[in-house]
Amino acid sequence: NDTIYLIKGSIKMKKGSKTAIVSCSNAQPQTYREKLNKLQSTLSDLGLIPILGNCIYEKESVFSGTGKERAESLMRFYLNPEIRAVFDISGGDIANEVLPFLDYDAIAKSNAVFWGYSDLTTIINAIYTKTKKQSVLYQVRNLISPDAQEQAANFSASIFEEKPDLFSFRYSMIQKDSMQGIVVGGNIRCLLKLAGTPYWPDMNGKILLLESLGGLVPQMTAYLNQLKQIGVFEQINGILLGTFTKMEEEKALPSMTELVKRYAGKELPIAKTNEIGHSANAKAIVIGKEMNFTKFSICLI
Repeated sequence: NDTIYLIKGSIKMKKGSKTAIVSCSNAQPQTYREKLNKLQSTLSDLGLIPILGNCIYEKESVFSGTGKERAESLMRFYLNPEIRAVFDISGGDIANEVLPFLDYDAIAKSNAVFWGYSDLTTIINAIYTKTKKQSVLYQVRNLISPDAQEQAANFSASIFEEKPDLFSFRYSMIQKDSMQGIVVGGNIRCLLKLAGTPYWPDMNGKILLLESLGGLVPQMTAYLNQLKQIGVFEQINGILLGTFTKMEEEKALPSMTELVKRYAGKELPIAKTNEIGHSANAKAIVIGKEMNFTKFSICLI
């Protein structure tokens, strides 16, 4: 009963566009240099011009620089009108350290679109909250993953030809028949770092995307209860569940779907997709984009 959500590539670039590679969360180990060289070559082969930021590799513990230095590295690209995309290749825990040092007015005026996933959920949602600017929940390292050939084909078709390949995904409505709203969210653990801060998105009328790499029933129960206790489930128009890698690998019970129904209630629309999350073959989704989920039709926007 899956519905196919066909979304035309809304993040368009031309061949020869300049793009940036940054690492706002945990630093990359020195051993990652070969893989990063491969990623740069892959982006070049696709027709983009990748430029490396100056805060990528480990300098001290998990840090490639201070929060201010990592923010300055990111802002250097936002302030360059030739940069069309900023690809953050990191993940982990410390991306929220850069948030107070970003120039959101400059980001709002920039031609660049931010791409990242996992811990970059913090930056993506902060950008939306402060600027209403869209970002892409996607890890560009998928282009050198075991699914690299398919990922590169989807990526190229969507950003150069505006085809739906990278941004389209299958989903099922598992509670109610439809829901509509601007999509916010991402990794559930990382999103909740923004709660109580100026970077927390206004949840009224939104579709809340939730996914996760780690965590089992106790962790998910804690996260869902925090969302409930700060009133999110009373504000949003629906929930889109991506993949919950560890929960699904271990066939944890209650399942994430069951937990969400338990804490979000029986009246809130819920959809589930297996194509957005941490897997190497994951699709991309635009945070800040209006989306309409229905049970019965192929959606094309």
